[in-house]
Amino acid sequence: MATDGVSLSLKLPCVFSPKSRQYLAVCAQDGRLRVWNTDSKTLHQEYVPSAHLSATCTCVAWGPCRTVKEGPQRKKRKSEAAQVEEKADLLAMGTAAGTVLIYSTAKGSLHCTLDGGHSGGVNCVHWHPEDSLLYSGSDDTNIVEWDLQTGKTRSKWKADRAAVTSLCVSPDGKLLLSAGHVIKMWDLETKEVYRKFTGHSTAVTTLRFATTRPPDSNGLYFLSGAAHDRLLSVWQVREDGKDKNSVVSFTLTDEPQHVDLITSSSKEEAVRLAVVCKDGQLHLFEHFLNGPCKKPLSPSCSVQMSDTKESPMPIPLLAAALGADPQSVLLAYGNYLQPVMENAEINMAERHVCLARDLKTNLSLSMETTVSKVKTPIVNAKSKVLIPGLPGHKAPVVSAPQGTEKRKKDAGNKEMSIAERLGEIDLEASSSQKGAPKATASLQTDNYAVLLMQGLESKDANILNKVFQTRKEVEIKKTVARLPLPAVIPLVEELTTRLQGNPLVACMMVRWLKAVLVHHTSYLASLPDLVTQLGVLYHMIESRVKMFHKLTKLHGKLHLLTTQVRGLKSSLKLFFFFFFLSQHWEEEEAMQEDEGDEEDEDPDSRTEPKANGDEDMEHENESEEE
Repeated sequence: MATDGVSLSLKLPCVFSPKSRQYLAVCAQDGRLRVWNTDSKTLHQEYVPSAHLSATCTCVAWGPCRTVKEGPQRKKRKSEAAQVEEKADLLAMGTAAGTVLIYSTAKGSLHCTLDGGHSGGVNCVHWHPEDSLLYSGSDDTNIVEWDLQTGKTRSKWKADRAAVTSLCVSPDGKLLLSAGHVIKMWDLETKEVYRKFTGHSTAVTTLRFATTRPPDSNGLYFLSGAAHDRLLSVWQVREDGKDKNSVVSFTLTDEPQHVDLITSSSKEEAVRLAVVCKDGQLHLFEHFLNGPCKKPLSPSCSVQMSDTKESPMPIPLLAAALGADPQSVLLAYGNYLQPVMENAEINMAERHVCLARDLKTNLSLSMETTVSKVKTPIVNAKSKVLIPGLPGHKAPVVSAPQGTEKRKKDAGNKEMSIAERLGEIDLEASSSQKGAPKATASLQTDNYAVLLMQGLESKDANILNKVFQTRKEVEIKKTVARLPLPAVIPLVEELTTRLQGNPLVACMMVRWLKAVLVHHTSYLASLPDLVTQLGVLYHMIESRVKMFHKLTKLHGKLHLLTTQVRGLKSSLKLFFFFFFLSQHWEEEEAMQEDEGDEEDEDPDSRTEPKANGDEDMEHENESEEE
C-alpha cells in the first residue's frame, strides 16, 4: 500500500494508489474526495459525501488491487482471460463522526458505509493485505475489525488508554501495529498483545513495516513517526523480547507528513524510504537493516522545489512514491486543490537537489468531461421561472428600500479602507455605551496569539509592547500555547533582546520566557541548530548566574550595614538623651552652690530663725533640696 491513513491537525489526507500509482486521492477540508489520474494529469473523479460539512474526512487508505467488473463486456477468449489486470478500486475514508465510507473508483459511487463501531472520530484506517477486512482506530481508544462482505463489525477491542492514532497490518496479515503514544503489536488471531514498544512522547502518526521477514527470525523491522518529532524510529522485533527501544533513527528537517517505502525481504536487500516532511521537502534514504545503529542516519538525498522567478519561492511537496528505478520518483506538489503530478529523475549522487518548475504552465490542467454529471438547463427568453410558493403563481416582487438609491449615488465616491471601517466600528461601540469614557478598546485574550504573530512577522514594536505588557500568568500561558511552532524561535529572539534592556522590562520578559520553555521544550530540543540560535540567550543567562553569587554576597553585606546603621541611630538617641540630662543636673548643682554662698555672707539672717524656733523648718528645706 502507498501509505497508511493518519490524522494530523494541519495535514490533509493525500495517498497514491498501490502498485501502478495510477491515481492520487486527496481529501480537502470541505470533505470532498478528489481522485487524480497521474498518467493524464487530470481530475478523474470527485465525490461529495452527504455529511461532508459535519463529518469531514480525517484519513484515507487504498484497498488492495483487485479485478473489477466495470459493466457489460464482450466475452473474452481464453488467451485474454489470463491477462486480466488488477486495479485499485476501493478507497476507505474515516470521518470525524466515527463512520467509515468505502468508495469505489470503478463505479464512481459509494460502495458502502460502515457505522456503529466507533463513538469518536476515526483517526486511521488500514486494509488487510489478503482478506476483505478493514481495521480502524478512533478517539474512543478502540480498534474495530470490519468485514466488508457483510458491512458489519467482526471484532472490537480496547487498544490503549489514549486515542488510537495509527494502524498498520503486517505483510503476511498475522500481526497488527497500533499506536497512541505507546506502540503495541497484536496477534490478529487471538487479539492479544504480542509485544509492547516505548513509542514517542507525542502522538504517533506513521507506522510502516520495513521488512517482510517472519517475527521469530529477529529480522522483522518496522518504523514509526510522531507529531512534532524530527526523527523516524526503526524498531526490531526480537525473539528474546528485548526490543522496547528503537535500533535505528532517520533524521528529518520537520515532522513526517507522507511516507513511502519499498520493503526488504532479506538482509542483503536495502530498504528504500521516501519521506515528505511538513516543510515541503523530500528526503530519500537507503539502509540495510541488520541490527542497531548508534548514530542517527542522514538522508542520502534531499529534494526541494521552487518556482522560476527572479526571487524563487519554495513549492511544497505533498506526496512522493518510489518506483522500480532508484532514480525515478513520482512527485505530487503545489496545493491540495489542484496538485501537479510528475515523474522526476533525481541524481542520487548529490546530497541536495533543487528542482525549478513553472507552476503557471503546470497548473493549466484540464478536467475530464465525464467527471461532472450536473447539467445546467438552457434558459430561453420565453421560458418562465417559477418561485417556490403557490403552484403556478409568482411570488410578489418586493420593492427595494430607498437606501439602495443613495448607495448607488455614493458608489462613485471613494470607498473607505478596512482600517477606517474598523475605526468607525470601535467608535460606534464605545459611543453606544451610555456614560462610558472614551478610551481605546482593550485587547481580548483570544487576540494575543494573533497579535503576537503579527508583531513578530512585521517587527512592530507597538504591537509587541501591547502584548508583552500583560502580567497575568494565565493569559501568558494561553498565548504561548496557541503559538504555531515556526513562531517560537522569533519569539525567543525578541525576548532575548528585551532581556538585555531595562531591568523592569526584563522581569516581565522572564515570565514569557518561562512559558515558552514549559510549552515548547520538546520542539526546541529537536532543532538541529539549537546552539547557534539560542547561543546569545545561553551566554546571557550564564553570565547573570555567575553574577548572582556576587550579588547575593553584596546584598548580605548591605543588609548587615543597614541593620548596623539602624542600631547606631538608636544608640545615638540614647547618648544625646543622657548628655542633655547630665547638663541639666550640673546646672541645678551650680544654682544650689550660688544660694549657699549668699547665706554665708548674711549671718544675722541665719540666727534669727533659730532664735525664733524655726530650726526644724530649715532642716526640712535642706532635705527637700537634696
